[in-house]
Amino acid sequence: MEFLKLLIESMSYSNLYFKAPVFFQNIAMSLYGLYWKKRRFGGVFKKEVNLFRKRNSFSKQQWDVYQELELRKLLVHAFTNVPFYQKKYTDAGFSLSDFQTFKLKNLNKLPFLEKEELRQYGTTELLSSTRIKGSFYSSSGSTGTPTNIFYSREFHQKWSAAFEVRIREWAGVDRFTPRGMIGGRKILKGNSPPFYRYNYFEKQTYFSTYHIGPSNINSYLKGIIEGKVEYMTGYAMSNYLLAKEFEKAGIIPPKMKAIITSSETLTNEMRRTLEKVYDCKVYDSYSGVEACGLISESNDGKLFNSPDVGIIEVLDEKGKNVKQNEIGELISTGLLNYDQPLIRYKIGDRISLGNINNFNNQRQMPIVKSINGRIEDVVTGPNGNIMVRFHSIFIDINGLIASQIIQQSISHIVLKLVIDDNCYNDVNSEAIMTDRLKYQLGDSIKIFFEYVNELPLTSSGKIKAVISKI
Repeated sequence: MEFLKLLIESMSYSNLYFKAPVFFQNIAMSLYGLYWKKRRFGGVFKKEVNLFRKRNSFSKQQWDVYQELELRKLLVHAFTNVPFYQKKYTDAGFSLSDFQTFKLKNLNKLPFLEKEELRQYGTTELLSSTRIKGSFYSSSGSTGTPTNIFYSREFHQKWSAAFEVRIREWAGVDRFTPRGMIGGRKILKGNSPPFYRYNYFEKQTYFSTYHIGPSNINSYLKGIIEGKVEYMTGYAMSNYLLAKEFEKAGIIPPKMKAIITSSETLTNEMRRTLEKVYDCKVYDSYSGVEACGLISESNDGKLFNSPDVGIIEVLDEKGKNVKQNEIGELISTGLLNYDQPLIRYKIGDRISLGNINNFNNQRQMPIVKSINGRIEDVVTGPNGNIMVRFHSIFIDINGLIASQIIQQSISHIVLKLVIDDNCYNDVNSEAIMTDRLKYQLGDSIKIFFEYVNELPLTSSGKIKAVISKI
């Protein structure tokens, strides 16, 4: 299976995939899907699914005991086997005996893990000396700050089990249900339909996020029908934009079982449009490549944090817990990844918590009132395509710390970049980013690079990743 992954990736890097006919691209997508299916749903997956289902009915007291024991195990492991934490916690005055009897209420006494520390040490000192074989996956973050997250097969299967139980099952679907996906993966070059490819082994129709527009809408409809899609998932904004195009064109797509959104803030307008166009309920969710927290929507419309995936804290600018319904910075401690532990990680997003005592009889998990991270403008290309989420432009750019895209006009794009001069190559990096951006917006786009010491903050103290002035 690893050979299969390397083969497909090498085809993509060498452009053999993009030069192949659509029929062979579908075969390549399906073979890659087979690799992912075995990687995610093999091994401990079924056992972990049963454990997550069992914990669905935990009481608050059971959750408190569970989290304290899991946190204690994680901290002992990190202090003993992860060089970064051994030094950081020793410098902070902690010893191994402190963690062997550690209390959940004392979590706020531990130092934070900053995003810059993850970026700098994620592939070296933040890795456990006892880690098993795995792979790195990149997350650019909402402002392009690249991080590399280590996934062993076992961790990947645990994470997939959490996703199956707390997202798909709560939405009334499962991993066998035919789905449509709109994500950031490049699946074609040029502007010729079809704007989707099919993954046979996972019953997945993968739609391009880069070609959504009025002239292409019939191809997307055809993909939904041919793939017998029963639910849509992926980027919230891209799914909304597709639904909006259906609505403007007067097209009624097949009724869905659910729409599961992620990666961006789901607004009320997005939810209303998606539910109207697809005649089903929308389920919001929040996670990320870091996999150190999972927030998902139940069938009664409430957002719950999964306490067995990660411990979340919501803090104000002074590092104190915010009050009920107040928005604060999200701090996550992942409980699943022992190979690259993320403890008190400042992930860069903001949420607000609901009434901590407002539990129902079905589940007693922390209620999240709102997810307030990742709101971005939409960029429109000269060809009329509407796009958002440009993180793929910045993945694996060595020395890139943070980035921002500004659309000044229909054909004028500015990239503001914060870089590390010691390892950033401006000629090679600009060529890579230019090629990636033109793939999304067309060759007529003019791209200008601006290097700054820091990116400007909004009035709410956030950095906006994408700004459109048109």
